[in-house]
Amino acid sequence: MSVVSERLEPGAEQRAANALLSVSDLHVSFRQGAELVPAVSGVSFHIDKGETFALVGESGSGKSVTALSVLRLLPHNARILKGRVMLGNTDLFGLPEYAMGAIRGLRVGIIFQDPMSSLNPVMTVGRQIGEVLRLQRGLQGQAARKRALELLDNVGLPNPERHLDEYPHQLSGGMRQRVMIAIALAGEPELLIADEPTTALDVTIQAQILELLARLKRETGMALWLITHDLGIVAELADRVAVMRAGKIVEQSAREGFLEHPEHPYSRELFTAMPRLDACLARPETHHSDPLLVVEDFKVYYPIKRGIFQRTVDYVRAVDGVSLSVAQGETLALVGESGCGKTTLGKGILNLIEPTGGRIRFDGTDITGLRGEERRKRYAEMQIVFQDPYSSMNPRMIVGDIVEEGLRALHPSMSETERRERVEDLLQNVGLPREARLRYPHEFSGGQRQRICIARALAVDPKLIVCDEPTSALDVSVQAQILKLLKDLRDRRGLSYLFITHDLAVVAELADRVAVMHRGKIVEMGTTRRVLFEPTHAYTRRLLHAVPKLRLSKHREF
Repeated sequence: MSVVSERLEPGAEQRAANALLSVSDLHVSFRQGAELVPAVSGVSFHIDKGETFALVGESGSGKSVTALSVLRLLPHNARILKGRVMLGNTDLFGLPEYAMGAIRGLRVGIIFQDPMSSLNPVMTVGRQIGEVLRLQRGLQGQAARKRALELLDNVGLPNPERHLDEYPHQLSGGMRQRVMIAIALAGEPELLIADEPTTALDVTIQAQILELLARLKRETGMALWLITHDLGIVAELADRVAVMRAGKIVEQSAREGFLEHPEHPYSRELFTAMPRLDACLARPETHHSDPLLVVEDFKVYYPIKRGIFQRTVDYVRAVDGVSLSVAQGETLALVGESGCGKTTLGKGILNLIEPTGGRIRFDGTDITGLRGEERRKRYAEMQIVFQDPYSSMNPRMIVGDIVEEGLRALHPSMSETERRERVEDLLQNVGLPREARLRYPHEFSGGQRQRICIARALAVDPKLIVCDEPTSALDVSVQAQILKLLKDLRDRRGLSYLFITHDLAVVAELADRVAVMHRGKIVEMGTTRRVLFEPTHAYTRRLLHAVPKLRLSKHREF
């Protein structure tokens, strides 16, 4: 990364001195071959002490690049062509690299969007938090362990004592995100950059995290730079809002003015695209009679081993006697807190995790004990979109090969030209250009990577797709596009979905029925309208109570 400083316009230095962070006329480009591709163009804003500043926009609009530029964490092919960043009286672009160590983590903390690729896979959770506490706060031994437990408890991680000695791959997506937040808070920074901090969290933990961040702001005077595509979170937490599109800030205003009277057409589009709970009231209820998938008394238990001989002393009942069905052309939404067993159930149904017990019938056939070629053919009709798009793709393969892989395995008679055309059509269907097939996963934003995974799942024309948080990394406009795509595919092809999500507003937009999962069991099931507006279980009511208010009902039409 190289930096070219730029002289500020008159009056800008005085504004920078009064702000905790001041970004002025920032221009960032990426080198692709001999060409410089602009990513951020003339961005200027400031963040005051104790303020929450929200930067909102589509995936790929330049939000995360702006944050990484401030901390000088851009990749080697990035070039800061112009601009200045002041943290108080410190010119961050004027510091040598070694001096940035006293800035990152201590004065400015960051919560990255993708927890799995940000956490060290060979270090326990406790060691990773302890490393920050040792370097930034001088804590070691029992003092560091005690503080780490406090941080994990503050971010709502259940059983922090047990998870402290576990590795990232042993945690659910939401749990990993909470660990990332705890690490970012360990240095007690003046400014916390939160890049989609609640993307992987269910609504109850999201509410807890937002409350935690608000409390930390009140108690410590910490400023918060919130990068998000969720306008509900903006309504709950932000003091000021900036909307970013195609590398430029198109609108800045106080929260109240932005929510009531957004000025830019793109800002109004964001409000229109937001899913809301009352969406299910506007469409007729559908009733499906032919079951495609039937799951009976399904269990996935993990043994707890202790002692020198590692004897099994108990079990973690991740999925404990679940029964459900999904009809042909139906969408069944599976909702619940992170760690409740949703993803384990989805993977168990696809035999990606060995089940402990239960039966599965698919398209009229008992597939529980199938083996060999017969099993491969049956399971080819069921696909999955994973929660974490980056770790579910091979980083050494170009996108075209990733999407095409299933076609090669299951449709060997297709010609190379037919496969290429099929891949390009799929990429266009999920909102990506045809030429994206020639690029690698790391060249895309988080939301764009999720679209690639959806295209891969659709490639082999499955009958059932298990969607594990498929829209959690997408901004609202692209999320609306993906939901429309899923609806069209369902209606056109009779496709069925087991839709795993923590976003109840998305459930209202897409699902025919809802199953609420809590501690490995289904506690409530029914039509979407009945569950969302006439819940019978206390846990379901708690989930609904935690939904950001902006998502509860239809916002004004613009």
